[in-house]
Amino acid sequence: MNDLTPLLAFALTALVIEITPGPNMTYLAALSLSSGMRTGFAAVAGIALGLMTYGVVAAFGLAAAIDHSPLLYGLLRWGGVAYLLWLAWEAWSGKEDVAPDKARDGDAQPWPAFRRGLITNLLNPKAAVFYVAVLPEFVRAEAGSVIRQTLLLSIVYVAIATLIHAIIVALAGSLQSTIDVANNRKTVRRVFALALVAIAIWFALTTGRSN
Repeated sequence: MNDLTPLLAFALTALVIEITPGPNMTYLAALSLSSGMRTGFAAVAGIALGLMTYGVVAAFGLAAAIDHSPLLYGLLRWGGVAYLLWLAWEAWSGKEDVAPDKARDGDAQPWPAFRRGLITNLLNPKAAVFYVAVLPEFVRAEAGSVIRQTLLLSIVYVAIATLIHAIIVALAGSLQSTIDVANNRKTVRRVFALALVAIAIWFALTTGRSN
């Protein structure tokens, strides 16, 4: 029972963190609304892989190096902002836009969404900070291998995050057919672009450091 206590406490903490509105939530909702559930779920898979990658990195102590290096942290931070702005421009210009009657035939390929979800999270220094500042609080030296515990907690966190993200995609994606019928894809795509700009600004502001 004692071994389960920190795990359950961590799961509750992860749940609270994930249901708090953030960039991933906004991005997935806007993406699913504009491109449908299939694309949204592909992005969810990319985000999950990005989060789990940081979990593995944290298990071997590399996340701490990112957190303690202003240069590495800054590179990730501004790389993430630049990438989000590039995605916003791509969405606004409509390079990959397709006609509404073809949208359901798989023209919005899932691979780009998966790749973008992965890269966006790998360029998110706050993910590294989570594994440095929050996760270690639930690791107990007397409970055995720190690496094993870190990996287990990482799996729990990614599972909870993925569940929340999947729910968001399902809810937003269910409205996508309405967008197609109303022939509003261009408008939604541009709203999506503006949402990405807002996320980039949010990202820049919330990942800054005072020191």
